[in-house]
Amino acid sequence: MRHTGGGVGRRGVVAAATGLLASLLVSGDATGVSGTFGQRRHDGDGGRGGHGEDGKSRRDPRGRRTEEFRGMWVATITNRDWPSRPGLTPAEQRAELLALLDRAVERRLNAVILQVRPSADALWPSPYEPWAQCLTGTQGKDPGWDPLGTAVEEAHRRGLELHAWFNPYRVATHADPTRLASWHPARRNPDWVVTYGGKLYYNPGLPEVRRFVEDAMLDAVRRYAVDAVHFDDYFYPYPLAGQVFDDDAAFAAYGGGFPDRAAWRRDGIDRLVREMSERIAQIRPGVRFGISPFGIWRNATTDPLGSDSRGLQTYDDLHADTRKWVKERWIDYVAPQLYWHIGFAAADYAKLLPWWNEVVRGTGVHLYVGEALYRAGDPAAPAAWQDPAELSRHLTLAHEYDHVLGHAFFGARDVVTDRIGAMARVVADHYPTQVRPPGR
Repeated sequence: MRHTGGGVGRRGVVAAATGLLASLLVSGDATGVSGTFGQRRHDGDGGRGGHGEDGKSRRDPRGRRTEEFRGMWVATITNRDWPSRPGLTPAEQRAELLALLDRAVERRLNAVILQVRPSADALWPSPYEPWAQCLTGTQGKDPGWDPLGTAVEEAHRRGLELHAWFNPYRVATHADPTRLASWHPARRNPDWVVTYGGKLYYNPGLPEVRRFVEDAMLDAVRRYAVDAVHFDDYFYPYPLAGQVFDDDAAFAAYGGGFPDRAAWRRDGIDRLVREMSERIAQIRPGVRFGISPFGIWRNATTDPLGSDSRGLQTYDDLHADTRKWVKERWIDYVAPQLYWHIGFAAADYAKLLPWWNEVVRGTGVHLYVGEALYRAGDPAAPAAWQDPAELSRHLTLAHEYDHVLGHAFFGARDVVTDRIGAMARVVADHYPTQVRPPGR
């Protein structure tokens, strides 16, 4: 989820899903920088109380928000945030998890976004997919407890929301199917899998794959009282120079009627989002659906509706029409990863923030801003990120925009370590008291 370097891309796998490459893909340090469906299950206020029909924030007489999203991502891929390493005992894993929840409360946060399906494996006893490798070090091995069930119960005990974070199509961060659990669906259905950039992915263009990943994710919604289903920025993989995502056979079988392969790919991702929206509402009404995309939909040089930016574009490069999902109200909230500093020429936080504010206007979709806490104090990050006040300035600026309803911080490890005190500064400047999440 995190971006590296000074540019714009997405979260790298090590960061777990919200921004590593995103910065690269703007600076040029990394490569890169339609059918209409039914409405989302609600209208106007996004199906939630606490906000007007235009999704504006409510404030007290002093101008402070009385409801605000304050989230923390907990990445489990490659043990980025939790567990600290594979193979801990159930008691040790549980203790670490509870310590993260306690730290969220101490920082006056009110939501935890826990990665529960990091790479086509699960943090709950799923009938569809094996136990996650990050727990025991061996994919498919029973960890001896129920991490997701415990997380939901303990988060709620502390007054925290628990958003279950899923990666739809990533199968593995390596390219060797024999390293997957013996009964892994990707091994039983090798025709579902595409190797790209040294990693394994399910092919989003296959209808049977889309249905399977939906079923696998929705199993958690049936079993647990999660507050939301959360996707990050990974749909089709980020483009790599000299690499081709080989979906020729799927395009030949299902691409008829589309002007080109890109339009067909976007349609498939649209269908995933629309269908998940509908099925979540059917299974557990009231559970929200949110997506945290890479922060640039399209650049204005490509599309007049786009932002004043120069970076990778989710519409063109990831085949993810993130603006459409908001306008169609298929999602309840959008949390764009604005992982760049104020004044960064290729992707200026101060220019992307108002762009997203206008995108959600009139839709009832909540806007929460993804913040790159992990960059604060990183020696490899630009000079702006060496200032403990940079992140606090983001929240000060966001306060000026009527549709920004909160922020989410990547990631939990950085909330705990707080390398240069940037999170402490945010809390001191902006979180004087606990508040409820919007619409709760």
